[in-house]
Amino acid sequence: MAGETRYYVTDKPGIFFEDNEVGRLKKEIWEASDEEIDAILSEYGIPSPCEWAKPGSYIQTTIRHQLVENRRKNDIVFIPVGSTELHGDHMVSATDTLFVSLIVEAVRRYTAKRGAPCNLALPPLMYGAHPYHHIGMPGTIVIRDEIVKEFLIDVMLGLWNDGFRKQIIVNNHGQLWVLEATIHEFMKRYQLPGIYRVVDWHRAVREFFVTKDMGGPWETPFIHAEEAETSLALLLFPEMVDMKYAVDTEPVSFLPGGHFDTAVDQYRRPSRWSEGEGHMAIELKGTPEGVVGKPTLASAKKAKRALAAILRYLTLLHDQILEKFPPGTVPPVEMVTLRSAEEMEPYLKEPLSPGWKTVYGLPKIGQ
Repeated sequence: MAGETRYYVTDKPGIFFEDNEVGRLKKEIWEASDEEIDAILSEYGIPSPCEWAKPGSYIQTTIRHQLVENRRKNDIVFIPVGSTELHGDHMVSATDTLFVSLIVEAVRRYTAKRGAPCNLALPPLMYGAHPYHHIGMPGTIVIRDEIVKEFLIDVMLGLWNDGFRKQIIVNNHGQLWVLEATIHEFMKRYQLPGIYRVVDWHRAVREFFVTKDMGGPWETPFIHAEEAETSLALLLFPEMVDMKYAVDTEPVSFLPGGHFDTAVDQYRRPSRWSEGEGHMAIELKGTPEGVVGKPTLASAKKAKRALAAILRYLTLLHDQILEKFPPGTVPPVEMVTLRSAEEMEPYLKEPLSPGWKTVYGLPKIGQ
């Protein structure tokens, strides 16, 4: 039938892949040998030290003339956002921010080898918004949702003004609803043509975090500072993990299971974990260790396939965006905004080129 969706069904009860480029990519990673997974990670330079202070890695650490040359070849920017959050006595509170930073750094290295590196914005969100049940945890710094949203909107606007009009926010923390609201408020407020996306990276490749009872490789579900996150840390920054201090815990819930899903929504339950409060103990009372799950089961090897999957997926997303909208172009103004192409013409020019106008002078719609 025309328009029919087809699936690649595996012999695992919880795993299937769509018959499209994303699904075929995931299927390829799922079926790859361990040696092939190692080869993929090597292509991306995994593992490598964090590049926050490396010259030429981020927009803020790239000499200006080189940055402009890079942007003319590739105007996509990845924006890693994380948090400062207790991840048990065995890990560091920058864990979430390190995960997303090291992932996008790997994509930059890979695209640089092809001659047109993507751009990275230094993590603008080192603290993060948080769900209510994180309140009061030592080592967890909670930023109010509206402050996070307004801060990121300003970051997005500044990047747009500098010609980076294809923006991919990569998240590894329990603040997805705030990031989604950020994108929608940005567009409602400014109506600027571009590509804007939030990728909650572990959910984007959830098949690779599914537990053994559903056909995956993990003993326990992805929640927080447990088997999966500790495995990722052991692969990406083992020097900041001390397994002698890893302890296993169980969350304290007041209702029977089946209502709320875990971090990657592997069970397809009625509600995501973030869609309720009060049905379980807050973290400080139920799991004061800062761990929800079993980190003692972790190993670096367990994390390799999931990491290979997200690197390949982000690369595919990157390539498809640039194929459709080459550097310096954006989706049609009058198809994605209520503005006119004529009004936007000077603002869409390359920054500081003849006839360019700064977006900060663009009237807001309705004002």
